[in-house]
Amino acid sequence: MNKRNHEEGTAPKYLVVDKQPHATVSEQFRTIRTNIMYSSVNTDIKSVLFTSDLAGSGKSTVAANMAVAYAQAGKKTLLLDADLRRPTSHETFRVGNREGLSTLIVNDIHLKEVIKGTEFDNLDLITSGPIPPNPAELLSAPKLDAIMVRLVTHYDMVIIDSPPILSVTDAQLLSKNADGVVLVTNVEKNNRDRLNEAKDLLNKSGANILGIVLNGRTAEYKRDGHNYYYQKSQAT
Repeated sequence: MNKRNHEEGTAPKYLVVDKQPHATVSEQFRTIRTNIMYSSVNTDIKSVLFTSDLAGSGKSTVAANMAVAYAQAGKKTLLLDADLRRPTSHETFRVGNREGLSTLIVNDIHLKEVIKGTEFDNLDLITSGPIPPNPAELLSAPKLDAIMVRLVTHYDMVIIDSPPILSVTDAQLLSKNADGVVLVTNVEKNNRDRLNEAKDLLNKSGANILGIVLNGRTAEYKRDGHNYYYQKSQAT
């Protein structure tokens, strides 16, 4: 579904992969895409969960740009906003949020009723829907398993945006429905203890941790000044 579905015809918010395709940061997103594609030899990675250690790490921005990067590569892509606490995708893509993942889980409606087209070829979106009083309970519902099976059957890649893992249990619950997990952290705010705690929680849920995105990495951390950098997760 590539039908444009913007409210009042407004364009999506600034996405660097779209607006500056030749910028260094855009190349980093494409590098992450390539690393994910080749992270598994025997099994195709068709769904990736993006979470973070703490709020404000930029995981939703990373997830949105990664979705565009996959779509630009010709992959039929869906961005699923599973952050039922502080959703942002409807604001990023300037679409309505009256119906979305929460209504899909609670109500007996067809999947196509909540899939929104975007301005980008090959990229569809399911927003969060109205914020529920019980996000964790919804995300642990068996119906979500069936929804994910249908999505990965219909799309080449499903990018899932989830809440920070150290704040709530949602990311752990969602990780069982993803082929892989990428942890996003802000280099100015993170520390080793928090990252290890986040990694331990993902491991306990049986998540397949693909790597870590160091967001906000500047010349002080890397000479070429990349803003995003993919690093394979390693035990410490």
